[in-house]
Amino acid sequence: MRTEVRLSGFGGQGIVLAGYVLGKAACLFAGKEAVMTQSYGPEARGGACTSNVVIEDGRISYPAVTHAGILVLMSQEAYTTYKKEIRAGATVLYDPDLVTLDPGLPGLHLAVPAMRLAGELGKKIVANIVMLGFLAAATKLLPEEAVKQSVLTSVPAPTRELNEKAFRAGFEHGLQVHGKGG
Repeated sequence: MRTEVRLSGFGGQGIVLAGYVLGKAACLFAGKEAVMTQSYGPEARGGACTSNVVIEDGRISYPAVTHAGILVLMSQEAYTTYKKEIRAGATVLYDPDLVTLDPGLPGLHLAVPAMRLAGELGKKIVANIVMLGFLAAATKLLPEEAVKQSVLTSVPAPTRELNEKAFRAGFEHGLQVHGKGG
């Protein structure tokens, strides 16, 4: 089964790292194939940033995201850019403190205050990891342990404890929002 994921926001939010971690989780810890591509504006921080991840059970025949089944939105600009691509059956994960969705938008919309939860941990910089935890719980795309191990093996050693707490905060919020039964 092919799943296309688009993570989007602005530079400095760790969007590219989140895509890398998701792809790594699929390949190294969940036995799937994955490819990640990235795009960002000319600004180092604050410009548009996107990470696209294609995950398949078998060989990937085409590496580009053409119809994101999962869309992660961490900025209003990202929403404005990609809202026209949201289709019925898509799952939209967004931070309601950063993104306001139009009423009547197709798909399933799941909110997580990733920036706020990260701030409660003392570092807003881990909002991307909060979002990955939420994605893992709310979509069941990959096993919890696969994504968690990918996070812990992708961040600097001194930040592992904080990133594990961020992942847990997002995952627990995902269970509350989407329910333990999936």
